[in-house]
Amino acid sequence: MTATQAPPTPDANSWPPGLPRSLEYPQVPVGSILRAAVRRWGEREAFVDHDVPLTFTELGARASAVANWLAEAGVGRGDVVAVHIPNCRQYPAVYYGVLMAGATFSPTNPLLPAADLAAQLTDAGARVLVTWDQVLPFARPALAGTPVETVVVTGEAHTLDLAARLDGLADGDVDLADLLAADPTDRHHDAGVDPATDLAHLAYTGGTTGVSKGVELVHRNVVTNVLQSACWSSGSLPELDAAGDVTLRQVLGPDESPTRLGEARMINLTPWFHAMGAIGYLNGLVMAGTTTVVHMRFDPVRYVEDAVRYRVTSIGGAPPVFVALLQVPGIADADLSSVRGVSSGAAPLPTPLIERLQALLPDAVIGEGYGLTEVTMQATGNPSFRSGTRKPGTVGVPVFDTEVTIRPLGGGDPLPPGERGEVCIRGPQVMRGYARRPEATAEAIDAAGWFHTGDVGVLDGDGYLSIVDRTKDMLLYKGYNVFPRELEEILFGLPGVAGAAVVGRPDEDAGELPVAYVVRRADDAGAALTAESVMAAVNDRVTPYKRLRDVVFIDAIPVSAAGKVLKRELAARERAAGTGG
Repeated sequence: MTATQAPPTPDANSWPPGLPRSLEYPQVPVGSILRAAVRRWGEREAFVDHDVPLTFTELGARASAVANWLAEAGVGRGDVVAVHIPNCRQYPAVYYGVLMAGATFSPTNPLLPAADLAAQLTDAGARVLVTWDQVLPFARPALAGTPVETVVVTGEAHTLDLAARLDGLADGDVDLADLLAADPTDRHHDAGVDPATDLAHLAYTGGTTGVSKGVELVHRNVVTNVLQSACWSSGSLPELDAAGDVTLRQVLGPDESPTRLGEARMINLTPWFHAMGAIGYLNGLVMAGTTTVVHMRFDPVRYVEDAVRYRVTSIGGAPPVFVALLQVPGIADADLSSVRGVSSGAAPLPTPLIERLQALLPDAVIGEGYGLTEVTMQATGNPSFRSGTRKPGTVGVPVFDTEVTIRPLGGGDPLPPGERGEVCIRGPQVMRGYARRPEATAEAIDAAGWFHTGDVGVLDGDGYLSIVDRTKDMLLYKGYNVFPRELEEILFGLPGVAGAAVVGRPDEDAGELPVAYVVRRADDAGAALTAESVMAAVNDRVTPYKRLRDVVFIDAIPVSAAGKVLKRELAARERAAGTGG
């Protein structure tokens, strides 16, 4: 079945009232999002970093300045600018400046090892690198042999003062202050951009299970998915302003959508070099007129302090963020009464964690969504309107104009509701393809336009999707499929468990033995945990072939910058140990 077309049933109120199944997506470049926001939100604070604000008006001027500097340097359509910096107050001006110059934005993790950075810059064909002063000594050796011609440097000094000058730059390096101080007039360098064919993002997959690939996203992909996600979360419809730029018209009233456009406040620490960050927590928040407090690093105590101080209206991130926040001393006494929404992505949110969050934030709607870099960002979401049916353990229903089917893992026709298989997605947000990898593109996107995700999922009768696991995370024990997610859900429900991940331990007779890596909570229940007690609690609830064969206690579960568990690191540890069953 395709989950898009099935109407809501009496048992599941899944669709925002008054909103159509299909939206109209204006054929505009990504810069249109900022232009409309500047006119609409003006002197409202768009971003706050280290308590230093940046208004929408100033953001527009600084982005135009960056665009003008790049254009005068000969950077425009077809050119790739790699942005190799952490979240900071100057990042949005760089992001929109690149796109308003007509160039392509290629986000890069600033903590990438030199060899990986060199490979990504070369694969992307990047002409310009915008990097961070603290990582410049590590980035510079990676540049030899890459197509990078210009290195632009920024740092914390610019976060505090956009006109500050950096010390210690080498000859040929460009201070970002030069770009930010260029002509602030919007010259519409992107006027010739074709939203259907010109690349906006060249984003690289997370590489949690293998080699990163360049995902080609045209302007239409980006604008479409920003609208899909923003309309879904705010109960709005796309609208063009008087100048023909794209904005939102909120349809749902305050009873269903209590946070109004232009009134939201939130803390963001989702990296803007990640799909969820660039689409949901940059473009989506700019379009909605949200004031975003920027945290470069995750400090759970500081996060709670700022959430109280700024009276945030929503909290968003990946599951490890919520795990850490729930362990902050005094969290139960913090005044978080302003929070009306909690959104989770990047990895499945265990049901016991949802229950703990709901107990802490009784007035908040807790929703989980699902997507991938290859579908720009979002494909499904639990209803965010108050009367909507949210099913814990699911990632909701397909958003506007999006279809989801479940296919057999070995290929074949779609499976009926309730059966596990590979999640396949079709919609206008699906990527154009992998850069210079036609074989990989053909393998991922079939002739009918379905993107094969590699994730294992189930659709229920109401069209709600549950993600069971990654096909590459699945274990094979004596010929039986074991899905780690099922075991991890049980582990997260045990008193004293703060974090957990299950991987396979190579075994000559069985193939792979399920092994749990567990982080103890810093309380009496955590201190009381033993390998034997954890295994007994889990194994009493699963069939014999799924039983844990060992429990390893660890200080922290390794995660990527986007919050995804790096199971490859734990699996590598098991392989290196060479332990038998």
